[in-house]
Amino acid sequence: MVIWQADFYRRPLKDTSGQPLWELLVCDQTRQVEFIAMCPQSQANSTWLIEQLQQAIVIRKPERIQVFRPQSFSLLEMAGKALGIVVEPARNTVALKQWLEERSKSYSELENYTGELYNPVKLDQPPPLPLPENLWGDRWRFANIPAGNLQEFFADRPIPILQMPDQFLPFNLGLASVVAIPGIVIDGGKKSMQLARWLAEIQPFSCNYISGSPDGLILESGLIDRWVIATFEDAEVIEAAKTFEVRKQLAKGLHFILVQPDDSGMTFSGFWLLKGEIKK
Repeated sequence: MVIWQADFYRRPLKDTSGQPLWELLVCDQTRQVEFIAMCPQSQANSTWLIEQLQQAIVIRKPERIQVFRPQSFSLLEMAGKALGIVVEPARNTVALKQWLEERSKSYSELENYTGELYNPVKLDQPPPLPLPENLWGDRWRFANIPAGNLQEFFADRPIPILQMPDQFLPFNLGLASVVAIPGIVIDGGKKSMQLARWLAEIQPFSCNYISGSPDGLILESGLIDRWVIATFEDAEVIEAAKTFEVRKQLAKGLHFILVQPDDSGMTFSGFWLLKGEIKK
C-alpha cells in the first residue's frame, strides 16, 4: 500500500504583498517522494490543494494520506475525497515531522521570514478529560513483556480488538529480544468489552506518566485528545510509573495497553501496541 504523509499550514513567512504563506509538504514514509508547494493565505483552500496533489501524483497514486495536524485535516480530507484518496488522522508521521523540523531551521535565513518563534510540529492540546465513569474497570497495573515474546504471545490469540501494526513490531524497530516492552493492563470485569470498544473508537496513541499533585497516567488519543486513566499518590505506584517511562525510552517509545475481563490470563478483550514520541 502506498501511504503519503502531508501537512498544509501557515509558516512564519510572507509573500511580497505581506500575506502569510501557507506551505504544503507531501512525502512518503522513506522520503523518496517529496513535494513542496506554497501559496498566499487567500488561496489556501481545497481547490488549490487538489491542483497541487494532482501534480504530486506523478508515478503512482497513494491509497492513503496521513495527517497529524487537526487544522490541516479537513482541507486535506476534502481534497482527498475529490481525488479518491483516503485521508486519515495519524500522529506517527515520523518522516514528515523530521522534514518539517529540517525546513524550519532554514526559515530564519529567508528574507520573507516574520521573525516569530516557531515549532513546526508542536500542537496545542486541551486539558485531559476524566475517563467516562461507565467505563471504569476493576483494577489496573503496570506490566512488561520481553520484546522477543510479544508478537508470539498476542498475535495468535483470539482477541476481539487487536492493534499490532507491523511497523511497531520489536523486530522491525531493531529491538533486542530481551528488551522489556512496558504496558498498562486493565482488568475491566463486566465492562471489559465496552472499554475495549471505546478505546478502539478514540484511537490510542500513547500512555504517559505525569508527575503532579497527584501524579497521573494520561492516555493520548486521536490527534490531540487526552484522558486521565488514573491518579495516584502511593510511593510504590509512582516508582513503577517512573520505571514504565524509562522502559518506554529504552524501547524506542514502544508500549502497550491490554484490556481483559480478569487476571486469569485466559481471555482478552483488546490489545494495542503503541509507539509514543521519544523525549529529546
